This record gives sequence, structure tokens and C-alpha cells, in this order.
Amino acid sequence: MTSRLLVVGGGIAGFGLARALWLRGVSCTLVERLPAPPGPGLGLNLPGNAMRALAALGLADEVVDRGMRIRRREYRNQAGRLLFSVDEEAFWGEVGPSVCLRRGDLLEVLRASTPDVTPRWDTTLAGAELVDQGVRVQLGSGPAEIYDFAVGADGVHSSVRRAVIPEADPRRSLMTEASWRFTAPNPGVDCWSVWSGGRGTFLLIPVDENHVYGYAAATRGGAAGDDPQWLAATFADFPQPVRVTVAALLDPGRLYHSPVEEVRCERWSRGRLALIGDAAHATGPVWAQGAAMALEDCLVLADLLAARDDWTGVGAEFERLRRPRVAHVQAATDKMSRLAALPGRLRDMVAPVLGPRTYREAYGPLRTPVTQAPKGS
Repeated sequence: MTSRLLVVGGGIAGFGLARALWLRGVSCTLVERLPAPPGPGLGLNLPGNAMRALAALGLADEVVDRGMRIRRREYRNQAGRLLFSVDEEAFWGEVGPSVCLRRGDLLEVLRASTPDVTPRWDTTLAGAELVDQGVRVQLGSGPAEIYDFAVGADGVHSSVRRAVIPEADPRRSLMTEASWRFTAPNPGVDCWSVWSGGRGTFLLIPVDENHVYGYAAATRGGAAGDDPQWLAATFADFPQPVRVTVAALLDPGRLYHSPVEEVRCERWSRGRLALIGDAAHATGPVWAQGAAMALEDCLVLADLLAARDDWTGVGAEFERLRRPRVAHVQAATDKMSRLAALPGRLRDMVAPVLGPRTYREAYGPLRTPVTQAPKGS
């Protein structure tokens, strides 16, 4: 069968799907609105299920080589007292290691793994509609094109999503309305480390031998102010690793401030249009499942496209297979957001018991393989 398949979006979901399709002998056209590949970017935390998905794509070893293995998590309060810790390596076991690396490094690995795909950079999707032959799309100012199937892998503000479910706008997350993200010199942390106080939460993860990836946000649903001085004021009384990092961040060029948005929509497909990754189900970064869910989406959708000659029902079947797992992550995200919103003293009291339990409840079901992917190089 020779069919025309369009992937809109040159991020983790887009290139992950291109790789999964390539392993299965299915070709695609990939378009991206950016004019060129992005730079190294910020950090990205990949729990064990994300690494298992990358192993199914034949890329896990290279990703591990480019990043830092995260063997332990530590949850502390504003005073620095350890509330509980998790042995990540023991928990995930044979599923795969937890790894932190720069987002640009993961994208570079994914792009290099799809030698037959030449991305069409600087190409925007102006419109998409279902027709008898498949999907008619308008790419930039060029003529309309017909594809047999189109996939929206174009993130939180997806253009494809408007053709699937026009009213599904992103919403602000329950945990925080906005956040600061950054990389900075490592102040001496050797594991996934978070400090949470009444006003703010501060996360640091080693991303290479000398740097950490960081995330700072309001603790109880408020907004992280868009002036870097918000960081200085909010974390002035936190332990030394936090204060040292904040001092290094007051140069605004090191910081990235943005809303924290989620996508919760009632459908991810319509006819031969389908959404994957953040375009379908962006979730607040509580459990670091954005990339993981996107990569799992890629494996499931690629299996369906490769196995069927008629792609009419692929989108609906993909949604049936994936929605329960995504719904679990969304529910776990909401539960942790409510726990974080408790008054500080009460949160510190219950965290040693509820924290490890919530971790196991969130990640336990994700230890189960999402699909049996074919081997390939």
C-alpha cells in the first residue's frame, strides 16, 4: 500500500512518530512551523516508562549517553528537612532508567534516527478539513494538498486540534498558573531534589556533570510572577542550594517564564485526523509524563497505521487504546496538585506517608508495557 501520511509538528511527538513509522516501513511527510531545528534548550526529565518507549524505538542507549541517570528522588520542605525519598533505580528496575538531558539533545537523536524523512521547516498549517479522499490541508501559502491521514503532533496550541475539536482550548494547571524553567551551574545536588514551601516550589535535577535543570513555581495554584525578582523574594529563606541557584539566575537570559497549561478534550480524533502528545493531552509537569505519553502515543499509533490497509478507523482505535492510560496520568496529576495545595504544616505532616504512596500509585501502572514494538535499527 502506498499512502500519503502527514505529521504536523517537529517536536518529540512528531519525530518520535516518524521514527516509529520508519521502523515499520511506513513513510510520512513532516512539517514544522519553526524555520530550523531549535538549540539545546532546557532540561527534560524522562522516567522509566519514557526510556522504555525510547528503547522500543532503538534509541535508549544513545539518550542515556547524552544525559544523567537519576537514581533517587528527594522531597524536602522549605527548611530543608527531608520529608521522604524514593529509590528511582529500584522502583523502575528493568523497565528502564530515569534520565535527565537537554530537550535539544533528545530531538537531535530523534531527527538523526529518521534518515528518510526530510522535514519541511518554516511550514505552517493554515487549515485542515476532512474530504472523501482523506484530509485536505493548506500548508502555508502553497496549494491545498490531500493526504490519506494527518496527525497533529503540534503541541499545546495545536493547529490540527481546531479541525478535530474547535472548542478544546488549553486550561491553566491546578498546581500553578505559570512557572520559571532554567539551566544553571550545579549547586551541589546529586539527585532529583525538590523543596516546597508555603509560596513556592523549587526543583533541581542534574542534566550533565556541571549543570542542573530547574523548575520554580507557585505552590498552591497561584502565579509565579513574571519578574525574576519573584524568585529572589519567594525563595529567600530556602536552603543554600536554592539560594545559590536563584542568585545565578538573576540574569534574565538564563530564565524562561511561561504559563503552565493543560489540554483536556473529549476527543483526539475525527475521521482520518488524529492528535498525539501535548496536542491531545498536555498535562502539568507533576509526574514528568509529557514526553513519555507522547512517545507511547507514537508506538501505538504507528502499530495501527502499519497493520491496516484502511486507515478510516485508526484514529478512533488509537484513542480507545490510549485514553485509559492518559486518564490515569491526569488523575494522578490532579491528586498530587491537591496534596501540594495543603497548608504547609499539614503537608509536611502527611507527606512522609502520602508521598511515597502517591508516587507508587502514579507510576505503578506505567511499569506495564504499552505495546510490543518491533525491533529495528
